[in-house]
Amino acid sequence: MNKKIVLPGGAGLVGQNLVARLRARGYTDIVVLDKHEHNLEVLRKTQDGITAEHADLARPGTWQRHFEGAHTVVMLQAQIGGIDYKEFEDNNVASTQLILEEIRKHKIPQLVHISSSVVESVADDFYTRSKKEQERIVLESGIECPILRPTLMFGWFDRKHLGWLSRFMARVPVFPIPGNGKFMRQPLYVGDFCNVIISCIENDVRTGIFNITGHEQVDYIDIIREIKRVTKAKAHIVKIPYGLFYALLWVWSLFDRNPPFTTQQLQALVARDEFEVIDWPGIFGVRSTPFAEAIEETFNHPVYSQVALEF
Repeated sequence: MNKKIVLPGGAGLVGQNLVARLRARGYTDIVVLDKHEHNLEVLRKTQDGITAEHADLARPGTWQRHFEGAHTVVMLQAQIGGIDYKEFEDNNVASTQLILEEIRKHKIPQLVHISSSVVESVADDFYTRSKKEQERIVLESGIECPILRPTLMFGWFDRKHLGWLSRFMARVPVFPIPGNGKFMRQPLYVGDFCNVIISCIENDVRTGIFNITGHEQVDYIDIIREIKRVTKAKAHIVKIPYGLFYALLWVWSLFDRNPPFTTQQLQALVARDEFEVIDWPGIFGVRSTPFAEAIEETFNHPVYSQVALEF
């Protein structure tokens, strides 16, 4: 448990949850590198004793020294939302090239790459394009590693997705749903995904591409209803035409450079992707938490459910 684990991009949703679970298992030498200072400070407060350093991973810097002596790198850095493609290139592509160089330089024995289910999506947005390019770079690097492709995730510390939806629902009297809301999702509990990552680390998984998909198919509107039930929100759920919803998001983007939900993400929501479901609980020896139970854990944990990250 004293092996050095480096988590580039480790102050986001997966990283915060992964650090909590690694520490619970007794790991002590954990290094988190991230460019979001506020979220790093959240990590320092909730998980004292780890190394958490501000770093722009798209550019060479002093952060590279942390790879010396490392046993494991879990590549988590990702630009998920936004309206500037340059940010996706920097944070999903350029950063990956630099990190792979450090892994080669220091002959780090273990890499786990976090890709995304969107690499097999019919959607064509900034996130999808950059994640496809990122995975291609990893595959062509010659560095052996498992590649994990999670679907939409939720859980403790969720600053986007279900976490943002729950906070928005708590603030407004009316919660809008695009169209009829019957957009099938396969949400993945981030706690389960972190357990898959830990299984890769502890069982020295070296190769393979694994689609880590939520085992339950849930319509978007039913996800919203479940959040409302668990959080006891008072907002009324109202369906509005897709075109109007799109227009409202477009107007929002004119005033918010980093909106929590974009027109591209709306198009991805209605793309009707259905991702492969494999027996990852059996492959990695972890439990698939039922959706309703995972929602309860997400929004009712005595400490972590009260902590929200920034965009």
